[in-house]
Parts: sequence; C-alpha cells; structure tokens
Amino acid sequence: MHKDNLLIELGTEELPPKALKHLAISFAGNIQAGLANAELSFESIEWFAAPRRLAVSIKQLDSTQKDKTVEKRGPAVSAAFDENGEPTKAALGWARGNGIEINEAERLVTDKGEWLLHKAHQSGQSVSELLEGILTQSLSKLPIPKPMRWGNYTTQFIRPVHTLCVLFGSDVISVNALGLESDNKVNGHRFHGAQGVTLAHADEYLATLQQQYVLADFHQRTEHVRRELDKAAANLSLKPDYDQSLLEEIASLVEWPVVLTASFDTSFLQVPKEALIYTMKDDQKYVPLLQEDGQLSNQFLFVSNIESREPEQVINGNEKVIRPRLADAEFFFNADKKRTLASRLDSLESVLFQKQLGTLKDKSLRIAELSAFIAKHIKADEKLAYRAGELAKADLMTNMVTEFPDVQGVMGKYYALHDGEVEEVANALYEQYLPRFAGDVLPAHPVSASVALADKIDTLVGIFGINQLPKGDKDPFALRRAAIGLLRIISELKLPLDLDLLVNKAVDIYADKLTNQDCRTQVVDFVLGRFQALLQDQGVSIDVIQAVSARRPTRPTDFVARIQAVSTFKELEAADALAAANKRVANILAKQNVESGGKIDSALLTESAEKTLYQDLESAKLELSAAIEQQDYTAVLTRLARLRESIDAFFDNVMVMTEDNAVRKNRLALLFMLRELFMVTADISLLAKN
Repeated sequence: MHKDNLLIELGTEELPPKALKHLAISFAGNIQAGLANAELSFESIEWFAAPRRLAVSIKQLDSTQKDKTVEKRGPAVSAAFDENGEPTKAALGWARGNGIEINEAERLVTDKGEWLLHKAHQSGQSVSELLEGILTQSLSKLPIPKPMRWGNYTTQFIRPVHTLCVLFGSDVISVNALGLESDNKVNGHRFHGAQGVTLAHADEYLATLQQQYVLADFHQRTEHVRRELDKAAANLSLKPDYDQSLLEEIASLVEWPVVLTASFDTSFLQVPKEALIYTMKDDQKYVPLLQEDGQLSNQFLFVSNIESREPEQVINGNEKVIRPRLADAEFFFNADKKRTLASRLDSLESVLFQKQLGTLKDKSLRIAELSAFIAKHIKADEKLAYRAGELAKADLMTNMVTEFPDVQGVMGKYYALHDGEVEEVANALYEQYLPRFAGDVLPAHPVSASVALADKIDTLVGIFGINQLPKGDKDPFALRRAAIGLLRIISELKLPLDLDLLVNKAVDIYADKLTNQDCRTQVVDFVLGRFQALLQDQGVSIDVIQAVSARRPTRPTDFVARIQAVSTFKELEAADALAAANKRVANILAKQNVESGGKIDSALLTESAEKTLYQDLESAKLELSAAIEQQDYTAVLTRLARLRESIDAFFDNVMVMTEDNAVRKNRLALLFMLRELFMVTADISLLAKN
C-alpha cells in the first residue's frame, strides 16, 4: 500500500454564483465523509471552485484499505447442536453462509453464554475500486434544489457537466459519473485557455489552470479581486463599497478577474445614492466608489472575466449596460416626487398585510397609535411619533420601491424631506427597519425607536394572535428577527419599557381581530426566549441566563442588569456554596409545599445558629431596601454573599425538620425568607459549580 494525492474535478457550464461556494464546501465534505466511511485515511482535503468547475484535492490518501478481521457471530451453542451433538439447520446455514464447515467455527464465551464464531479475513479494497461509489454518493447529496438534464443524458445535475478528471498521483482512476468516463483532462478559460488540457499529475492542477487563465482556488481568486479593487479605488482616491457577500459573488462569476474602472453621467447623482448603489451592486455586480464624505462618485469598478487587448471596449460596453438602469431610477425618482407620501396612504388599502389582520393601511394606523404610546413612555414627541407611524409604509407604494425593494425606508426618508416633513419623521421612516441584521446599527432618534418598536410589536402580536406561530425553520414573517431587534433597541438604548406593557397595548389596538387567547403570554415568552439566544451569542453562560430567566423579568433593561449582577456574583469565592445552599433550601421548601413564609416568631428560635441567621437576614433586608428599590442587583448579591458563614452554620447545626410542628414551621419560614432575598435578583440555585 502506498499514499498519493487525489484530484477530482467536475468541468461544468457556468454554475450559479450565489451557490458556488456552498456547493464546493458540500462536495468536499461529502467526499471526506465517503473516504472516512470507507476507512481510507488521508492527510488533508481542500476544495476548489470557479464558475465552470468544482474540484477537491485529497493529500496523502491511502491507495488501499487496510486488511482486517471481521468477527461474525453465529447462533448460541445451545441452539447450534441438538441433544445428540449434531448441528442444527440454523448452525449449518450460518456456516454455509460464511463459507466454512461447522467444525471450523470458533467459540465466543461471554458472561451471557457461548456462541459460534467465525473470524473472517477481509482484504482491503483499492481506491480505484471504491471511488466511483464514493463520488456518486457525494454528488447525490449536494444541495441542488432544481437539477437539470442536458443533451441525451438521463443524468441530472445543477448545470451540464462536460469533463470528469480523476487523478491519483499520475494515474487516472476509471470512474463513471454523470454519464462521463473519467480522464486526466481539464478545460482552461473559455476564451483565453485551451480545452482538453492534459494533467500529468494531480499536483499540477492549480499551476496548469493558472497557465490557462483560470484561478481555480476560490480563496486566492477572492483575495485577488479584493486587492485589485482596493488598489484601483486607492489610485482614484476613492473608497470601494463592497462587503464579503458581494466580493464572493463577483469572484464566483469570473475565472480570470480583471478589474476595470468605468463611469456614468454625473446628472444621475441627483438620484438618492442608495438607489444607484442598489442597482449597481444587486443588478450588475459592480462596485460603487465613495468619496471621503460618503457621497457617491460617478466612477465605479467592475470585474471582467477577460483580459482584453482593448479594455476601453469592455468599459464602454459596461457603461452602456448601466445607463438605462440608472435612467430608470432617475425617472422613478422624479415621477414619485410629484405626489406626497401622505397622498399615498389610501392606496395602502389595496395591499394586504395579512388576511385576518387587514391591509397595510390598517397596519400603518396601528403602528401610529402604538408609536405615540411608546413615545410617551420614553419621553419622545408623541405627535411626531404618530405622524411617522402613519407614513411608515407609504413609500411601499412608490415606483422606486416597487422597482428596487431594498430601498424601502430609505426612499421614505428622501420623499418625506421633499414633502416638508420634519427631520425626526423622515429619519424614522428609514430607521424603522433597524436593526436589519445581526450587529446592525440601531435607531439613533427617540421617535425612530418608537416607530421601530411599534412595527415589530404589531407584527409579533398580530401573527401570534391568529395562531401562526413560527415552527422549526419556518418563520415567514421574520418574527425571530423582529424579537431580537426589539430586545436590542430596548436594552442597548436603555429604554424604560416593559414587554408586558407593549404587548398589552398592541393587543388592545387589534381589538377583536385576534383569536388566540394566550397571545399575550406567548409573545412575551417568545421574545424572552430570543433574549436567551442573544445573550448566549454574547458569551453569557447558560446557567446565568437560566437563573435570571427563572424570575421572568419582562423589562429588557432589568433582565440585562440581573444578568450582569449574577455574572459578577458567580465569580465570587462564596458563589458555589451559596448556590448549593439555595438549591438545598429550594428542595426543602418544595418537599414541604411551602409557598409563603409567614411571620417568624423570634421566641421559637432556640438554636444559636438560627438566631444568628435570622439577625443577619433582618440586617441584610434593612440594608438592601434602597438597593432593591433601585434594582441595583450587583449590590444586592454582593451583600447577600456575606451571609455564607451564617447559612453554613445553620445547616451544620440546625435540624429543620424537627418533630416540634411550631418550631419546624418557624424554621421553614426562616428558609423562605432567605430564599426570597436571593430571588429578588435570580434563582441562584440554578448556577453551575465553577
């Protein structure tokens, strides 16, 4: 047995750019799993992907499986022979199936009995024998939602496949897949490279393709595009506007990336930059260029897949392509400005938000009322919040948003300012959608925060109110995202809002449209559940979250304050002992069905340790009254940590479950008092041991 490097490449028609990376990772993962299942060891696996190819390279792969001994257990000896010692039919059938005589069988003796046993030597199969099955299975498991057929083939794949290169070192492994017989040939660039280029060895793959104008390494190609974009922008003293997603999509469209600079007429800069940027990025995969102050330049970058001898022709072609798209945006913008947002409110009546919950106009009026309610509680301008809520969805009826959906809210802001609406209202029309994704910015203005919260609460309450709760990965109304956005706005902006208060108001506004009687509780529990996931993502330990969640604080700022206090408490030296004591107290009270403490009779406190604990509890209660009122949970838990000595002494020296009924009840009341003091902040008994 020897080791060598294995290369597998599928040469295809242009693959979907947004799916390319995921397909390549899945392909490599499936091959890796197949090799592992076949017990073929290797050093490493690497995937490559370009618009017309998927490939994997496996380093130092075993050429053959290791030989092994397989134990095949037969029937129990008691069932294998009759009373005369003759083999039964079951024993003979088993022996025949294993290709042996019954007297060749060994015995397996265990504590549970004795069985016939055959140890079969199994020779390892070679890579060439196993690979076709591994490859076929790997291809069948790829995430391809809509496979296609081509030519006269009956096989299906995401795009037509033209070549299949399978090399183990310098040897071609014969494999049949997707209607193709494997060989050692790959295709170069569609225009610059040769077709049917022969590889002498698997290790020549990347270098040979680069000579044929193909950068097959996805990461290398992506970084090359990044460097060239940054370099071209720097030469113009401008900043390229792209994110990782756009960068990878561009890299998935080209095999030999060449960055070029083009421009458009400066008159288009009168159109809001967001609409121009949207059409450049989303429709054309161009990279807009920004000036130092963030304003859009009329120059932009694009990545060509050819190295033209006349690049000006390529540039002119792309400028001709973008012009009509920008002209459309300009036309829509100018046409939209002829009508105010307010004049579009009635047209919202024609668009359904949800069949049972009414139209977008109904939703706008609910948002307006709820926005004013929230504004009052956070000391924002109620009238402006109402106006912003009323206009919140009006830009959905404009030509610009109809054509470019991603600029909803953005265009609302521009049109509101054009209409003469005050700046706070205009800002709210844009900021109502914040945060749009994890880590996104939050509304910067109180009126905006009011509208953003109102929109999210209205959707949550409405959808829960008609029993359309999200299930599994199905969440058509993006309720999880709405809940997380709601929590981030309230907690990070430190707004004095209670989830119960917001949900109750939203339910009241909906009136008789809602049919789910448990809606109020379900919405709050759902949002709090998202809080747990959000905090875990921030690195808060699960036991701390559970300890606070047990108290079900419905004010997000309060929830965060408790989390911070418990996290600090958990680091104290006394934390483990106090958590254990709280758990012991909780168990005792639960077993005795103690749900309220009752008054403690100091005359019944006979033991020194219980007297000390009572005095310490009374003292702590007195000292903490102000901290509890101010919800300074860190101060509360820090003070309670000083009770460790008296709590330990109590459990070491006092029998709670004494036969004297009055004394027993008095001691249970003392424990209840202890438990209640700790429960002011969280259920400390749920903390895990450090």
